[in-house]
Amino acid sequence: MIELTNRINHSLIQNSFIQNLENFTHSKFKIMVNQNKESKITLLGAGPGDPDLLTLKGVKALQTADVVLYDALTNEALLEHAPADAIKVYVGKRSGEHSYPQDTINKLMIDYALNYGHVVRLKGGDPFVFGRGYEELDYAASYNIPVSVIPGISSSIGVPGLQQIPVTHRGLSESFWVITGTTTSGEVSNDIYQAATSNATVIVLMGLKKLPQIVEIFKAAGRANLPAAVVQNGSAEDEKLVVGVVETIESLVKEENIKAPALLIFGEVVSLHPSFKTLVKQYAAIA
Repeated sequence: MIELTNRINHSLIQNSFIQNLENFTHSKFKIMVNQNKESKITLLGAGPGDPDLLTLKGVKALQTADVVLYDALTNEALLEHAPADAIKVYVGKRSGEHSYPQDTINKLMIDYALNYGHVVRLKGGDPFVFGRGYEELDYAASYNIPVSVIPGISSSIGVPGLQQIPVTHRGLSESFWVITGTTTSGEVSNDIYQAATSNATVIVLMGLKKLPQIVEIFKAAGRANLPAAVVQNGSAEDEKLVVGVVETIESLVKEENIKAPALLIFGEVVSLHPSFKTLVKQYAAIA
């Protein structure tokens, strides 16, 4: 059983050292901790949820961690790969529910790297797919702290694949879009309007709350009968899936009580899912 000493009150962590860090002159020398531990940060993608989907390189990084800062959408079973005496700190972060501002997380990375050595920043999915990974990399680089990146399986590709829905398929889809459902302004992304008129597969992350608006966008583009699917907690034990078409997907989500985190898939490739084939036969029988 991992002892999560990690859910630490950040008011204690953001001490005078962090405040002094604000005035740091960004020296170009290599920072050493206790003269035997080099300060370094690893941005590690945890994958979509199933802990077995973590890469081997990711396991090796965790095994050498002095500190792990992990998000809400990472499986805590992954912490078992870290040394027992490593500090594990939960920093939250999921769509609309950020426990700590990004600026605070950036400062924590620097604080822990300077004081303890190797910080593994464990992020759901892939760090660079709506994970704000580059912001963290850039912030660490400004303090001359080495950063390495270990990609993770993005839910945008991995979750459809686990459901036997390819994001591309010869004759059905030559490309795919990965779009955020909600922009920083709280609005639906303008890219969805363009994507809805294409023949590409459209994967929408963090878009469940905007599903009614997204459905209307597709319908306005004449795509009411386009196959669609929604996957809740993709790759996890409590994963849920609904499959239909644009016209019906919203009601199916309500009927099955689908909750966030969920991924939306629009495109002809959804018709390859076994349950869609059954759905077509049912409609054909009724007709």
